[in-house]
Amino acid sequence: MFLGLAPRKEERGKIVKLGKRQIGFIAGLVVFAIIFFSPASGFFDGLTYEGKTCLALSLMTVVFWATGVAQNGFIAGAYLALLVIMKVAEPADVFYAWTGTTMWLVIGAYLIANAVKTSGLGERIAYNYMYRFVKDYKSVIIGIFVLTVILSLLIPHPWPRAFLILSVMGVVMKSSNMTPADCVKVGFCVFAASVPASLIFITGDAVINPLAASYGGGATFIQWFLYMGVPGVVITILTLILFLVLFKPEQEYSVDKDEIQAKIDGLGAMTTVEKKTLAWIVLAIVLWLTEGVHGINIGWVTLIVGMLMSFPFIGDVLTAKDWGAVPIHVLVFLTAAMAIGKVGGITGMNEWIANTIFPSTAPSNLFILAAFIVLMSIIIHMLLGSVIAVMGVAVPAILAFTSPLGLNAMAPTLICYMAVAAHYMFPFQHLNTLVGAAPDTGNYTQKETLKLGAALIPALFVVCVLVMVPWFQIIGLF
Repeated sequence: MFLGLAPRKEERGKIVKLGKRQIGFIAGLVVFAIIFFSPASGFFDGLTYEGKTCLALSLMTVVFWATGVAQNGFIAGAYLALLVIMKVAEPADVFYAWTGTTMWLVIGAYLIANAVKTSGLGERIAYNYMYRFVKDYKSVIIGIFVLTVILSLLIPHPWPRAFLILSVMGVVMKSSNMTPADCVKVGFCVFAASVPASLIFITGDAVINPLAASYGGGATFIQWFLYMGVPGVVITILTLILFLVLFKPEQEYSVDKDEIQAKIDGLGAMTTVEKKTLAWIVLAIVLWLTEGVHGINIGWVTLIVGMLMSFPFIGDVLTAKDWGAVPIHVLVFLTAAMAIGKVGGITGMNEWIANTIFPSTAPSNLFILAAFIVLMSIIIHMLLGSVIAVMGVAVPAILAFTSPLGLNAMAPTLICYMAVAAHYMFPFQHLNTLVGAAPDTGNYTQKETLKLGAALIPALFVVCVLVMVPWFQIIGLF
């Protein structure tokens, strides 16, 4: 055999077992081939070459993402390249995400989040809160939710917040002698709380929230809080109540305040880096809140704050190594997710999906319309398994479906986003729960996510239909 590559005798006839990645890769290629090589007439009637190719590539990519064929950044990069190579759209449209503020906001947010974490400021805030307000299991769970909301103003990304809170909870769990089963509940709570609490402020998740807002024309910090503040608080409270009901402790606990005080004492007085970090965070928050006055987009504010935190005299908080805190694969992934919606609109794919999946006319009753959007969003989310992938496919289709009603695009966009961003059944269906489902992080499994996720479905209908619709009518969005 050439180059000695003949299989060993014991390997001959051996059946190769296909794993999830391999099956997903084959399935994605099959989906692409079926759509791409199907005649343009019949089922795909009305789709141009560009639209059909965009549909084939997009669904193939979604299958790859859902089955974890490779890291999402590699899959996203391949999708972006294929859109250009196969002449589906111009590079300026494929990579349009970089011409706006979304990607730059994400970069700045990661840098700011890293500064709060590495400076010790976030840890100091968390320990002081735990010392003052936490005494037993119930207050630990409540404290996790409250801290997540508070820190969402300081750390504009859910993962660093969750890992910071988890490290503090580690001390609480150890000092309270919690059982392994109850430790799993607390670990799950940290990441479960990050899902709804990240929706209250646009900086709660500086990756996905601005992406969602972009489909409705964009939103300032104040506008987002006006739209999503009330629904976000309600779904956060409902999630907290459901968690306390579904995940009761095996026994009662008493938190050792002395050990927490020892941690606070160990931090010492606030360092210069902490003070500078706090000053920059306060400035960023002030600028976010006053965007309507100075007119500088939240993305540019976040980016410039992140950059200036490295300058001498005024900064020296961030250094060159902190660029490592900005994951390039997330940026590529976001670029691809935004490209699905953009290119899908240009090629006619979004309109075709809306005409194919949805009824011919949208219900005029806003409550029925909201319930329908929630139902379709959850179904698509269960099929695709990714918040960003669903936003890229579902939101443009829903906007095309509701366009004859003359609604403000932000309203159906945010209802769909709430239904998807606050929902999961399995860890992989939400990045916030996925990162915690490991032995060295939250240490929970899909058993816990299924238990809470199933209970959240009725809660989502309540929030999206009975809270968001009346609230949007009050503020004039409907």
